[in-house]
This record gives sequence, C-alpha cells and structure tokens, in this order.
Amino acid sequence: MSEHKVNLSWKNESEDFSYKTYGRTHSWKFEGGVVVQASAAAEYFGNKELVNPEDAFAASLASCHMLTFLAIASKKKYTLSRYEDNAVAILEKNEQSKMAVTKLYLRPKITFTGDKMPDENSINKMHHLAHSECFIAHSVLTEIIIEPVF
Repeated sequence: MSEHKVNLSWKNESEDFSYKTYGRTHSWKFEGGVVVQASAAAEYFGNKELVNPEDAFAASLASCHMLTFLAIASKKKYTLSRYEDNAVAILEKNEQSKMAVTKLYLRPKITFTGDKMPDENSINKMHHLAHSECFIAHSVLTEIIIEPVF
C-alpha cells in the first residue's frame, strides 16, 4: 500500500461569486514540491491556458498505461527509444445522464531499437497486459480504447 497526497488550494479573488464570474484557477501541490496551476476547462468558464481536471484525468490514464507498458517491454528485453501518445478523453453524458469521461482513446506510437524487435501481435499483447495491470485503469469506470499507431 502507498499514499499519494495532493494539496489543492483555491481562493476567491473577486467580490462577485456568481456562477459565470468566480475564478476557477487553483493550484495542486504534490508531495515532491511540484505546484501545478489548474482551472476548469474553458467550456466551464476556466482558463484554457491551464491544465483542467479532464485533461489531467486523460494524462493520468495515458501515463499509467505507458509506465506499465515500459515495465512489461523491459522485462521482455525489448528496447524502446520513444513512446508518444495522443490520448483523447470523451466527456459526455453517461447511461445515468450524468456528465462523465465515458471513453479514453490511447493512441501510442512506439519506437523500438536494438536486435530484438516485437511484431505487431506481440505489441498488441503487451498493450493488453499493460491495460490489465494499470493501477489507474483499475480505478475508473471509463472505457479505455487502445489504438496503437504502427
């Protein structure tokens, strides 16, 4: 077991606290000292230049999948020089008519190097295993669709 702590901090900096005008900017401070400025998505009156919870959710899932994939590939003695993903989270109404991230598309593009090169089938199996072992994927209801780019 491990704990992962984040300090979230928001302060009202306006005299007006109406839905369309209150500030959405806040900070996430992680145990290692990193501070991330965050906001709501622009569609919800947030600052489009800052990370929002929906983007952070997609990044968290994509990052977990990648880190798990890297562990699997290294144990199989494959060497990677690059891993890129253009993840897309779909925010829409779920079956209960509540807004939710219902789907997340992972589109990893991986560059292998060295003498031992996996074939497409082996890569797909590693993605399947990475998905089944990803801690964050176990924690959510979101459908995760993996579409490797070859």
